Amino acid sequence: MTSVSDTISSTQSELERLVGDLRSLLSSKDLDNIPQIRQLRERLDDGIDTVRDSAVRAAQEAASQARDAARAADRYAHDEPWRVATAAVAVGALVGFLLARR
Repeated sequence: MTSVSDTISSTQSELERLVGDLRSLLSSKDLDNIPQIRQLRERLDDGIDTVRDSAVRAAQEAASQARDAARAADRYAHDEPWRVATAAVAVGALVGFLLARR
């Protein structure tokens, strides 16, 4: 299973590659004299920066929520160890029963 940091890193590298491809496409010297291309480059750069910042914030928020959920589960397991053990035994028995029926 991939971790959140691996996913963030992969997403960032893909975004950087896309940005590089778009910039190289628009940086052609033949297109420098066209004002619309210059405006498009500026809008593209602004949009890419906005998307990059949003993606990083979303990934950080997701990682924070995952950490909070893990802490809550850890606290519950420490506060209610017998309930957790009972639930684990019940799930194990159910899975065993279902597999035995096959």
